[in-house]
Amino acid sequence: MFYYIDLFAGAGGLSEGFTANGYNAVAHVEMNQDACFTLKTRICYYYLKKNNKIDIYQKYLNNEISRDKLYSYVPEELINSVINETMSKENMENVFKKMDSLLLERKIKKVDLIVGGPPCQAYSLVGRAVKEDNMIGDPRNYLYKLYIKVLQQYKPRIFVFENVPGLLTANGGKYFSDMQGEFKKAGYKIDYRVLNAIDFGVLQNRRRVILIGWKKGLKVQYPEFDIIKNKYNVKSILSDLPPVLAGQGNNTYPDGTYSEYLRKTGIRKETDVLTWHIARPHIERDKKIYKKAIEAWENNHYRLKYTDLPEELCTHKNRTAFLDRFKVVADDLPYCHTMMAHIAKDGHYFIHPDIKQLRSITVREAARIQSFPDDFYFEGSRTAAFTQIGNAVPPLMAYGIARKIKTILEGLS
Repeated sequence: MFYYIDLFAGAGGLSEGFTANGYNAVAHVEMNQDACFTLKTRICYYYLKKNNKIDIYQKYLNNEISRDKLYSYVPEELINSVINETMSKENMENVFKKMDSLLLERKIKKVDLIVGGPPCQAYSLVGRAVKEDNMIGDPRNYLYKLYIKVLQQYKPRIFVFENVPGLLTANGGKYFSDMQGEFKKAGYKIDYRVLNAIDFGVLQNRRRVILIGWKKGLKVQYPEFDIIKNKYNVKSILSDLPPVLAGQGNNTYPDGTYSEYLRKTGIRKETDVLTWHIARPHIERDKKIYKKAIEAWENNHYRLKYTDLPEELCTHKNRTAFLDRFKVVADDLPYCHTMMAHIAKDGHYFIHPDIKQLRSITVREAARIQSFPDDFYFEGSRTAAFTQIGNAVPPLMAYGIARKIKTILEGLS
């Protein structure tokens, strides 16, 4: 049994991959309350499934029992493994106190692995583009130092650090250079690659820096990950869900058929309860734009630009930047464009491809694009759910990483 700590955990996309590989979480540290409830609910899923009580979880998804009732079926020490705290210099003592208590209560003698990645806005190219100072003064640039404090406290043999490719070039590469030096000072050798979720079976073009570190002296090298050759398209994700119009929802699967992709990846199973398949409402102007965007793709495989729209549909004064702000999730391509947390603000960048529905994608469709299984429930409002999904590591990608790390850890045991 390998024990790990998940830092900046979010909704648990990275953790999902490790839990599915048999790792045991000591703690998930996350500052957002909605994401913490999502993590706790997922803990309930795994516990109840293991103890042949999955029907209790399904009752919760069907609104037959309350969240408090659901949590009452699970040992308190597991629920308490979710630490709702902000990682900051001033608060680390409190975070350590809670993690130490969890280790003591569960009689866990060592932490094998630490995973996670600090919020990426300060490193992302998009985030830097909209800030005059290129986000150079943003304190989130230095959250990695808190990650290192946890490494120094618990001394795991290996860690996995995830972030956006912009990390490599932020502030002319200085942040990443400093980061590498700090990891080495903490006693770890490191290596990294820019990996794409596509290669892990995710139907999404999502590139991420995956930095792996191991204690100096260990005979470890950066693993070669198995590339999954994709033979599916995005339609495999969407086609089995009931059609819904803007502002409407339908949480009932229309029939028992679904794609080979969903079946092989486990994203959908026979016993699943459909949740979060509810579409945003949209004003008529946006629906007219959606229609034009879908027609452009259907007729010519052309991505609509904002400047292509008739003047009466244009409300933005800026006609030189972000011209692709309306974008169709093309179901005839082998992957979707990168899912982002911005989907929480509006759905214009993720328009459903069916011209009869004229809407942006639902939370469940966004979750599937990220490879979250249908039995994964997101707590909080629709905005909160979209934010959690957009910020997450795709679980299938996390699973592939966790499997290779497990092989390394087994070789060190």
